[in-house]
Amino acid sequence: MRIVFIGQKGIPATYGGVEKHVEDLATRLVNDGHEVLAYTRKNYTSDKMTSYKGVQLISLPSIATKHLDAISHTFLACLDVIFRRKADVVHFHSIGPSLLVWMVKIFKPRTRVVATFHSQCYNHQKWGAFARFFLHLGERMICTIPDKTITVSKSLTDYVADKYGKKTIYIPNGVEIPTPKEADEIKKWGLEKGNYIVTVSRLVRHKGIQYLIEAYKSVDTKKKLVIVGDGAFTDDYVQELKDLADNNPNIIFTGNQSGDVLRELFSNAFLFVQPSESEGLSIALLEAMSYGLPVLVSDILENVEIVDGIGFVFANKNVADLSLKLREILLVDNTVLQESTTKLKDVADKNYNWNNIVKEIETLYKA
Repeated sequence: MRIVFIGQKGIPATYGGVEKHVEDLATRLVNDGHEVLAYTRKNYTSDKMTSYKGVQLISLPSIATKHLDAISHTFLACLDVIFRRKADVVHFHSIGPSLLVWMVKIFKPRTRVVATFHSQCYNHQKWGAFARFFLHLGERMICTIPDKTITVSKSLTDYVADKYGKKTIYIPNGVEIPTPKEADEIKKWGLEKGNYIVTVSRLVRHKGIQYLIEAYKSVDTKKKLVIVGDGAFTDDYVQELKDLADNNPNIIFTGNQSGDVLRELFSNAFLFVQPSESEGLSIALLEAMSYGLPVLVSDILENVEIVDGIGFVFANKNVADLSLKLREILLVDNTVLQESTTKLKDVADKNYNWNNIVKEIETLYKA
């Protein structure tokens, strides 16, 4: 099959859960013998890169502002696929880009259209009322127009059924069990195995990093707090976080990391914390589980669905409860932590294994 992906910023993924999802899916589909094309934005993937692990990359410009970056790139991608590409399946990702899914349905009626509903993006605090209106409209489009709609969490599946009366296909984000990597490059930040707590996230307000910093500052520990990620048109929020950290030498901002450095950061952490107010299905959380890390997450449905009573949970947006749970975990016996991490790793391998997920998506395409 010839499969085209629209909606992602680009691949290979340097940050962003959708981008990581598309990279993993696209490269595996190539390995299974499919021809895969993915649109990329010039401000994310170099326009000199024309392929990645067999995936054909089509670089198009965009209006690189917070409100117009995604939709301007998606519009050009839709025009390109309508007038220049043959495709068996066009696969849209996220509700913002899916605002234009109708273009492909109308002008390429013989091409099957699939869309993945990753998250309710309008809940993200960076968007104002105008943007939220169009994101809600994009949600309606993604839930009603494609031939098939994929939802990445059970809570999203239930939400679409309740609001739109549509049965979607539940296929979660995936992860593979990695090979851990000993601390090497991360030593430049003074990090060693077990001496830090880590969170991996875009630095945008709904990810709740402000709660984690406040809670950490109230805990008496020698373990460092490592914040992996950077802003996304949110420079003011990034500065707010750094002001909140107040030059504490034990609070380390690494910026975006990928490849071996990210592997080291996951492999050697004492604890992974996911304090987000809103998620679709957190790939960073799945990755932490796959590395055998204890996890502490906010009690939103999408997080609780994953940890399934095995990980540690705190009340969403509640700094006091987060601080309390951090203290408790720091005092927990290693045997208890090991039992939790073993179960979490098994859950990641059983329920979120990429090999199974790719087969499910291929079956959907063929159907």
